[in-house]
Amino acid sequence: MTALTNDVQFPSVPSGFNVKAHTSNKRLQVITLNATVINGFVDAIAHWPVQALEYKPFLRFAIADALDSLTDYSLGYCLNTTLRDRQTGAFLIQYDVEPNVDNGQQRTEFEIKLSTAISHLIGKPNLDAMYGKYYARFTVKNEDNSDSYLRQAHRRMELHNDGTYVDERTDFVLMQKLAEENMEGGDSLMLHVDDWAELNRFYRHPLAKQNIIWGSPKSKNVNTSIEHPVFFEEDAQGKPHMLFIDQFAEPQNMSQGIYLFEMGESIENDPNYFKVRLPVGSILVMHNHRWLHGRDKFVAHPQLSRELLRQRGHFTK
Repeated sequence: MTALTNDVQFPSVPSGFNVKAHTSNKRLQVITLNATVINGFVDAIAHWPVQALEYKPFLRFAIADALDSLTDYSLGYCLNTTLRDRQTGAFLIQYDVEPNVDNGQQRTEFEIKLSTAISHLIGKPNLDAMYGKYYARFTVKNEDNSDSYLRQAHRRMELHNDGTYVDERTDFVLMQKLAEENMEGGDSLMLHVDDWAELNRFYRHPLAKQNIIWGSPKSKNVNTSIEHPVFFEEDAQGKPHMLFIDQFAEPQNMSQGIYLFEMGESIENDPNYFKVRLPVGSILVMHNHRWLHGRDKFVAHPQLSRELLRQRGHFTK
């Protein structure tokens, strides 16, 4: 594997932001937007409410262009270069000043607009059937009776890829923290496929390219099942792309069941994963087929609350 440097070098000079490697893992790049860009973006998109973005899809590209123009079109280049480079493939967006907006609904709308701009600089979000929009918002509470681990606060959500049960590409996943109260724990978990110690054991397995049936619980609002292998394709360098989640696999025989069980155990016990704390307003984006992600459990608190926004989409260029 090519050695990673502390900072990513881009052919075009970043304008209005800086890029540093995350302290926990040099693959993850931390992109910090400065005050000029953040408040310039606030002003540029103030006349477009989130409802307008929901009703008019072309406005989503317009606000993406507005953000990129504030960086002399260096941000879009940086995001795409980082996401498509297998050595990195993930970035964390943050800002070094609070945006010039009021807290509450106005602040939430700003955050949704910012994540929309970021996602449309790298591709196009798919419809999120769980929420019925191009994004989903969901809250984790101290107690929940959900039919998946997404909202269950007191257990670890195992490392996985998104989009296993939908018949469309899910090249990237975007997660943004909108709010939190009384939260301890709940950090994002990440593992790059190439850092998984037992990758070759499962990638070279006879079942690696065999179709598996994948379904979903009722809360996902997807009523069909699809079939695909865990290692469904290779990239341009011949390295594997993955689609795996333990909750939604439906093995049809003993061989498939044991293969998936042992894979899940291997991933969960791999020592190369790391934790990422997401401050409110920050945006974590990763290449979905090259990174596995999950969430650590929360420490119980009667008033625990965390709201997350999610976008999942495909590359368009």
